[in-house]
Amino acid sequence: MSAHFSSVTSSAALVVRTRERLAEELNALRRAGRSLGLVPTMGAFHAGHLSLVDRAREICDETVVSVFVNRLQFAQGEDFDAYPRDLQRDLELSADRGVRLVFAPDDQVMYPTGEPRIGVDPGAMGQRLCGPFRPGHFRGVLTVVAKLFGLVRPELAVFGRKDFQQAVLIRRMVHDLDLDVRIEVAPLVRDADGLALSSRNVYLTGDERRDAVGLWRGLSAAEDRFNAGEARAGRLLSTIRKVVSEHPRLRLQYAEAVDPGTLDSVSEAREGT
Repeated sequence: MSAHFSSVTSSAALVVRTRERLAEELNALRRAGRSLGLVPTMGAFHAGHLSLVDRAREICDETVVSVFVNRLQFAQGEDFDAYPRDLQRDLELSADRGVRLVFAPDDQVMYPTGEPRIGVDPGAMGQRLCGPFRPGHFRGVLTVVAKLFGLVRPELAVFGRKDFQQAVLIRRMVHDLDLDVRIEVAPLVRDADGLALSSRNVYLTGDERRDAVGLWRGLSAAEDRFNAGEARAGRLLSTIRKVVSEHPRLRLQYAEAVDPGTLDSVSEAREGT
């Protein structure tokens, strides 16, 4: 067994920062017959990230976690510089979860010639829902995910349901481009009050944090109506808007019922929409 492979089977997560070292470690794992799962992240781990790691470890022998704040998916004026970063904590949490290898490149490693001249265009599906509010975001996401698939060549990659549109687009990219990666979408993880866990929650003040749960309450109210037999999308969306409007610090950008495979609007809801 190679020295490199022995290093990634120690109790601590090994952090690698270059393409060359990543390839060495991955080749050692493959020679040992280990199957590889990938969890792409931007770091600042919370329980949601760790649930993705847990799911990858259920399926694959070894889990690779990437930690990279991807400049391409931030629009001008967004929080790229302020985005939470704590690599040491991420490494400790990864090790506690049994991760052996963390890929933590910088911009020069991921984009050695600068911004790619060719990226992955999400097409019309990227112009729906969040698309108009975050121009270029999904192109940046798909481009970096495609690059990570090329660098790691995992059998499996795990994403969270919290970023619903992102997960749909990644699945579509894999399908349409015949990429040999199984995509697993893990359940969303919420705090005790219902707020979805997010690295950006640290930005919220106490009052903002209390109002932020209004989105969850609106979705829950619509789900209750659906479970009681109401399938008309317009009625369900009105329920969401009404509940959200009761929280003064919330400004709803959109509420739509869509087909989970195409993101096309639907007039009647069904399980999965």
